[in-house]
Amino acid sequence: MPDNIPNVQLRAWRNEHRLTRAEMADRINSTATGISERLTCDEERIRRWEAGEVSWPHTSYRLALTQLTGLQPEALGFRQNRRGQSRLIEATVVPMDALRAEADLYGTMELAQQLQASDVGNGTLEALAEAVDLLCRAYPVVSAATLRDRTQKRLAQITRLLSGRITLTQHRELLVITGWLTALLGCVHYDLGEREEAETARRAAYEMGRQVDHGELMGWAHEMSAWFALVEGRYEDVVTAARMGQAIAGQSSAQVQLTLQEARGLARIGDRREADKALSRGADILTKLSIPENPDHHFVFDHAKWIFYAATAYTWLEDNDRAEEHALETIQIHTRPDGTSNAPMRVADAYIDLGIIHARRGDLDAAVEQGMNAFNVDRKSLTDLVNRAGDLDRVFRQSYRREALSEEFHERFLMARRALATRRLDLLD
Repeated sequence: MPDNIPNVQLRAWRNEHRLTRAEMADRINSTATGISERLTCDEERIRRWEAGEVSWPHTSYRLALTQLTGLQPEALGFRQNRRGQSRLIEATVVPMDALRAEADLYGTMELAQQLQASDVGNGTLEALAEAVDLLCRAYPVVSAATLRDRTQKRLAQITRLLSGRITLTQHRELLVITGWLTALLGCVHYDLGEREEAETARRAAYEMGRQVDHGELMGWAHEMSAWFALVEGRYEDVVTAARMGQAIAGQSSAQVQLTLQEARGLARIGDRREADKALSRGADILTKLSIPENPDHHFVFDHAKWIFYAATAYTWLEDNDRAEEHALETIQIHTRPDGTSNAPMRVADAYIDLGIIHARRGDLDAAVEQGMNAFNVDRKSLTDLVNRAGDLDRVFRQSYRREALSEEFHERFLMARRALATRRLDLLD
């Protein structure tokens, strides 16, 4: 059974019983009996089942579905694959050395010679766009410093083409290519703690998008503004930037991510109702987008990213059961068989979410273990990690100040914060 074939049997059953996805989710939660864990089925889970993104639900949900429908999972269109895992997990793969592929592409193009030419062919533009895509796919797994240097080098080379003899169409395409590369550079600058450089790049990317009326590129520039505000604790600004971006992003990955950023900003200020609405709206927009060919691309919103964003939003809303479920699924999706991660920044955040949840439940040992797991992930952005670890540290300081394990985590947190401060000072020298 190929990946992501819609589950028509499940959808037919729901339509036959005249249930919306939200109503079906509520019935699953309320009618399930004899299941040890509390179910937190929602509209997004039903959508994923019907879209074929999950071929075989978890045990508790299989039992609940059978209780609700009177049918076995196979009769509802589910199929167990070799590992009994979701297709989303199977489909999430690591790009094969994206930086090496990007370098080989430039070598094949003989870009150094092309830059001396008086015009640009379509093949050059296509190859440049592909090279930028490869750099964006390298973002989750390549060190920020390495990616910054490579991106700056490519920007300098591509920008020189803009001053050559090119047509209006080629000029527009080059501006779009340069805009994406500049947006990526802004993200990498921010990961390195280079705040002013990040904002400069973000504004430049927005301006390039504005010049060519590229709504998605401008939307991502607003998303970067929302992200910066979230890390810096300016939660009202998160919501404002996210809503401004949604107004121009169109039906795109940027619009989904902006909606989820809005949800996270609302969660931070404790607006549960509006945060839930934003999460649901983001899931609805996601259903209208095709499954991405390269979900590891930084400016593509894949279905796994919704789970990751929802985990943190639910954590901040203190909806512990739903937060735990989404955090565990994030870790499962992005963990390779050898235990390494293909999305270390997401996994580290998920560990922090789990740490906060365990701390709220009174399990300090498990909370500290999960917090330390976050530091052990080979994460590329120390800025975000220190910010999220601070959330967990505050919980420990409030509830477990005199505990030795709490102090152990606090020291580890301070060490990371000092490392980040040292890195920023080194950059100023």
